[in-house]
Amino acid sequence: MLKTVIDMEKATVILKLLGDKTRLTMMKILDDQSCCVCEFVEIFKASQPSISQHLRKLRDIGLVQEERKGQWIFYSVNKENEYYPFVQQILNQLPSQDDKLKELEEQGTRITCC
Repeated sequence: MLKTVIDMEKATVILKLLGDKTRLTMMKILDDQSCCVCEFVEIFKASQPSISQHLRKLRDIGLVQEERKGQWIFYSVNKENEYYPFVQQILNQLPSQDDKLKELEEQGTRITCC
C-alpha cells in the first residue's frame, strides 16, 4: 500500500524544492527518463554549476538518484523514495515535457557528452 500521508515538515521541504520552476521541470523530465547535466544545460540555457546545484538539492532529499556511466553521471527520479507517491501526484498533474528532449534530439544535442 502506498504511503499517502507524510509529515508536514517533510511536505513543506519537498514543496519548497518543487516550487522552483527549473527543479519542477527537471523532476517531470526525469520521471520518464534519465538525463545528464549537459542535457539540462541545453534545455534551460543555464550554466553547468547552476544545473548541478538544482540536481544536488533534489538528490540530497533523495528524490533524484545518479548513475555513473563511464565518466558521465545520469540522473533519474528515485521511485523507491518513500515520498515519491506524494511527488508523483504532483507530477501527474503537469503537462509532458517530452518536447524539450525531442528538441534536443532534433538539434543533435541530446546526450552531447556521451
